[in-house]
Amino acid sequence: MRVTIKVVSTKKELRQFVKFGIDLYKDNAYHVPNLIDEELVTLDRQKNPAFEFCESEYFMALIDGKIVGTIAAIINNKANKTWNQTNARFGFIEFIDDNEVVEALLGAAEQWAKAKGMTALHGPMGFTDLDNQGMLVDGFDQLGTMATLYNYPYYPKQLERIGYTKDQDWQEFKVIIPKEIPDKHRRISEIVMKKHGLTIKKFKSRKDIWPYATKIFETLNETYAPLYGYNELSQKQIDYYVKMYIPMIRLDLVTLIVRESDDAVVGFGITLPTLSHAMQKANGKLFPFGFLHLLKALRSKPKVVDLYLIGVLPEYQNKGVNALMFYDLIPIYNKLGVEYAESNPELETNTAVQAQWDYFERVNHKRRRAYIKQLA
Repeated sequence: MRVTIKVVSTKKELRQFVKFGIDLYKDNAYHVPNLIDEELVTLDRQKNPAFEFCESEYFMALIDGKIVGTIAAIINNKANKTWNQTNARFGFIEFIDDNEVVEALLGAAEQWAKAKGMTALHGPMGFTDLDNQGMLVDGFDQLGTMATLYNYPYYPKQLERIGYTKDQDWQEFKVIIPKEIPDKHRRISEIVMKKHGLTIKKFKSRKDIWPYATKIFETLNETYAPLYGYNELSQKQIDYYVKMYIPMIRLDLVTLIVRESDDAVVGFGITLPTLSHAMQKANGKLFPFGFLHLLKALRSKPKVVDLYLIGVLPEYQNKGVNALMFYDLIPIYNKLGVEYAESNPELETNTAVQAQWDYFERVNHKRRRAYIKQLA
């Protein structure tokens, strides 16, 4: 066979594994490269706390010694226990458009999964729900975001060719920001605050948000619990994500909804100025100049924002708490000159989150998919 499969076993090979996913999309106008060092930490078994309950193997496909494809095979034992499954995941998958390469890569992941006693392989998924997931199947001419994967149109065709089928879809929306708060949002928000004893929490300094950082992720755990493939973040994971995300947030674009009686976080909305163009300029590297592009974007008056994380406790869903967040954010967006927001992926079955856009002009401009294959 002209394709050989190599198990990643050194730090040098792991860096090559990550860098291939950037080189493959060189000069592509829609791909947003992740930061290489951040990806390396995610894949590092010593640094990523998800490895308390995950196991993985990383494979590279080579032709004549040149890397032509990559894949991570992952077992999230905690998620399998939560969902009563014996599924392995594939993620961090990139490949040239070559049948033999695709068959060798997925074949290696499938064989590894079967040897571990797994009965199905699904993905693209990461170690947790906060890793990028879902293969793009529609919207190839749309700019990606920091929180999503981009792939060439041949990716889903290749997976379907070798027997992978749809397991779940996510939709993404371009949400046009209205020039003023919709009347219904305003009325609902004022009623909700009074009826449920809620208030909008804003922050003037970064030190003020730290006492709420863990609360945000605890609320996220409860919010996301019923969603596809999710497993509860451990305290070590929460600490890991707090250190990763809190330093980069922009305070005026963070909205917390707290219960006045006990200061509990019942909902949160974390928005960021789009970092897509800045990430493209950085091209996977923070230094020497990548961080300057990111800082400039974070401090800008953006025309586009990413709705990075939104969550509402289950007992407060369908009670207008989402409207309350946009009651706060719409005037801020307008002051900054924001034209539209990227929703980022929303499960097509999650009607509760999609209902929040009913009073906005929006376009469903991207769709992504988790594929699955049963292992004989």
